[in-house]
Amino acid sequence: MTIKPSCLVVDDETDLRELIVLTLQRMGIHADSASDLDDAKYLLKRNSYALCLTDMRLPDGNGLDLVRHINQHYAGLPVAVITAYGSADNAVSALKAGAFDYLTKPISLQQLRPLVQAALRLSKSEPSNSSELTLLGNSAKIQHIRTTIEKLSRSQAPVHIKGAVGTGKALAAELIHMNSTREHAPFISLNCSAVDTDAIEALLFGCKKESEQEKTGLFHEANGGTLFIDEVTEIPLVTQVKLLRAIQDKKITKLGSSDEDTIDVRLITATSQNMQAAMDNGLFRQDLYYRLNVIELIMPALTEIAEDIPLIASHLLEKRCKALNVIIPSFDSQALQALSQYKFPGNVRELENILERALTLCTHNKISVSDLSLPKPEKSKSTGLEANPDGLPDIALPDYLETIEKQAIINALEKTGQNKTAAAKLLGVSFRTLRYRLSKLGLSKDQD
Repeated sequence: MTIKPSCLVVDDETDLRELIVLTLQRMGIHADSASDLDDAKYLLKRNSYALCLTDMRLPDGNGLDLVRHINQHYAGLPVAVITAYGSADNAVSALKAGAFDYLTKPISLQQLRPLVQAALRLSKSEPSNSSELTLLGNSAKIQHIRTTIEKLSRSQAPVHIKGAVGTGKALAAELIHMNSTREHAPFISLNCSAVDTDAIEALLFGCKKESEQEKTGLFHEANGGTLFIDEVTEIPLVTQVKLLRAIQDKKITKLGSSDEDTIDVRLITATSQNMQAAMDNGLFRQDLYYRLNVIELIMPALTEIAEDIPLIASHLLEKRCKALNVIIPSFDSQALQALSQYKFPGNVRELENILERALTLCTHNKISVSDLSLPKPEKSKSTGLEANPDGLPDIALPDYLETIEKQAIINALEKTGQNKTAAAKLLGVSFRTLRYRLSKLGLSKDQD
């Protein structure tokens, strides 16, 4: 005999409570209901539930009180909060308090059903992660990130990942997806710095034009799964408005269409840029950032986890050798020491390039320091910006900073063989930003 899963519905509106209970029963789920916080706590003591749905406003408290109570006394029980239409602050507060997800009134059965199904999968067992993806390292910071990823995987809340270029933001996003209840659904990614900004809106939401074939957007492709948007600060302001609505209402509209589509997408975003500066300069909406940054994950630079560099280097080298079907060389002790002490401005991406070069140069299946060809620390050059006796540059500050920026860009271009895309990654900026700075600093003609 199959045991039906049970759900607790908490709402003081009789009609809505009965509608949700009826819907759950039609899904083969036993449902108990409570009209206030005290009744809900009483039922929680007497019964075992796979999911709790609670309204935000209750006669003797609010939904957040129940979320905190369940997290404290019934760890692992998913709680979804029902909020009034347009109550963005309430939804974010609920997710930050530990809610699994949220629903907005008037409740759409198209949104309720996938939420319930995801919560039930979460209650039954841990996801059977079959992915070969792994986050390497034994440092305290890496162990903390692993623990955080495990927690994030048990929620549907938006996640924002910060970190310099090459720190593994995309890997972290995919690990969250692969360890979640959405693991068998699509994981779709978009790097906004790699596409024309004018095309981002159509890419995300799709396009419907009479003169063209209808195009499906990434939100549609990711439906039921996860959408990862990297370098989210590159999204134009007009598109940011549509993205905000997609998060709040879980509905989207294709370009050229007036029809709304309900979506079930877990959103993860990332950036290597300074989000506060982008907001201060009017390039990024503060209300959107508030919705994206419900939970923040910060990926460390490679130098912050120097103790893990030998392990990461060995793994990357083994992976590359297997792809090339060649014998895996070993590192001598001096090479490993040099790698551990190098600053890695390009983080793991730079490490991969260094190892690929070393694999080509090494002899007798042994990688030495000379094979690594690590850039030597640059000696200070006379730039005409020497400090005066007071310790200040003898030049106006804007000109001083501009000269430093010029030199940093020139150095990056020299290191990458004038490859602007690689130079942008090395500098930790988008290709569009580098192109703009080259033009503004009068370097574009010289460097093209």
